[in-house]
Amino acid sequence: MDFPLTLISLLERAGKLFPTVEIVARRPQADCVRSNYGDFYLRARALAEALRKIGLKKGDRVATLCWNHTPHLEAYFGIPAAGGVVHTLNLRLHPDEIAFISNDAEDRFLIVDDVLLPLLEKFRPKVNFERVFVVPFGDCPADTTFENYEDLLKLATGDLDYTPLDENDAAAMCYTSGTTGCPKGVLYSHRALVLHSLAAALPDTFNCRQADVLMPVVPMFHANAWGFPFVGAMLGAKQVFPGPKLDPQSLLELMSSEQVTCSAGVPTVWMAFVDLLEQDPSRWKLSPELRLYVGGAAVPESLLRRFDRLGIPLSHSWGMTEISPVGSAGEMKRHLKESLSNDELYALRTKQGLPIPFVETRAVNEQGEIPWDGETMGELEVRGPFVASGYHKGLQPEKWTSDGWFRTGDVTTIDSEGYLKLVDRTKDLIKSGGEWISSVDLESALMCHPAVQEAAVIAVSHPKWLERPLAAVVLRPNMEVSKEELCAWLANKFSKWQLPDAIVFVDQIPRTATGKFLKSKLREKFADWQW
Repeated sequence: MDFPLTLISLLERAGKLFPTVEIVARRPQADCVRSNYGDFYLRARALAEALRKIGLKKGDRVATLCWNHTPHLEAYFGIPAAGGVVHTLNLRLHPDEIAFISNDAEDRFLIVDDVLLPLLEKFRPKVNFERVFVVPFGDCPADTTFENYEDLLKLATGDLDYTPLDENDAAAMCYTSGTTGCPKGVLYSHRALVLHSLAAALPDTFNCRQADVLMPVVPMFHANAWGFPFVGAMLGAKQVFPGPKLDPQSLLELMSSEQVTCSAGVPTVWMAFVDLLEQDPSRWKLSPELRLYVGGAAVPESLLRRFDRLGIPLSHSWGMTEISPVGSAGEMKRHLKESLSNDELYALRTKQGLPIPFVETRAVNEQGEIPWDGETMGELEVRGPFVASGYHKGLQPEKWTSDGWFRTGDVTTIDSEGYLKLVDRTKDLIKSGGEWISSVDLESALMCHPAVQEAAVIAVSHPKWLERPLAAVVLRPNMEVSKEELCAWLANKFSKWQLPDAIVFVDQIPRTATGKFLKSKLREKFADWQW
């Protein structure tokens, strides 16, 4: 049948088949609000009806400035069900950058958490929202120009006729992090999000099922929370939203009380998480079925080993805003599990894994497409039904090849089994004396040292070798180690010419809004380094 793949199908399925399944959201006040898919279904439909009553037209953008919680989930489905586009604003960006993004997207309306109104005030004069609806967790705001989100829903009568949608209509929008140049908008079609949800839920991706309790630690305001909210609704799985309480203790408390079985976050989240968990594992009554997924940056082998010792599987994935966002997953082939040694398996698990279904990959360098030898480096290119075909307003068309592949900017090797190993971003790869050095490999090895908490490696100009690696290292509390000791540690895995010529000890490493190391700041700080 010619059946359109739209988010409306996922919404209807959740409401009709799983109305009593819980949705739990932690409020800023730290208490939890409990609802279910039956309530969510009615409220998402009410939001769709109300938005159309106040003038939303097909394709209009409705921005959200929200943490992970149930009203945000309602927006994920209610706005597209009205024919609009849900545009998640990244609340961790600078206010001027948020204003730029909102204006570039031409957002008509805004849904904002009451606790984020101070942030809104910092850029409000620079944007032109027609109406602002506040999600009330506490008292309603005194500003009479704002409207209550709950009052908006009351405009609905329950007689919603869905706007006729084509599966290729835009449903959602995110912006890239903008670490190089201005942020760029990525529009996701209904079809892309439905197909991505199916691929993400598969056993060899996130292995999701209806019996799971899903908790996305990754923010709903960036890269669709890796698709978890859509997957949860599609399967009718219980969803748990942590709100703004993302410190390790709050996450462990929520995981224990709600018996979470599946969660996802960036490496820095899980590093802090395991630090606390290791202090007293018996204190936390985590589900024996708990599994964790990590992405957004390379995962150190030491982190995998630490979670294994606690009996909690941690699996590595890779993705990008432009891929909706998951592109690969770290599940190992059966014959490799049976044939490789323990150390070889850990080395494989640090890789970004295999492309998930419907994502095709290749890597190219100056000589053309690279061989699958696990050693030759090339820029990763991808294509597939949930890979963006272009940026909003046609920016940077050169990011797409003439034969239809997206240039990711990630440098990778591909081994004989097809496993990707991202060795760097093109802008972060270090070229020393004509040879390439992977900053990611050095960082991972440094973070395996027991005294090292975090490490970031950058290229610094060198009068003879063009570039040489410099490592910025954060030590664990009450730990000491010398540069010579760290170089000796690295010498077990790297040739002498690959070792950092300088190791500097810092209190913290700057991060992007999504928790990744912000190497551009380090490059600025050490731009005048003298050898």
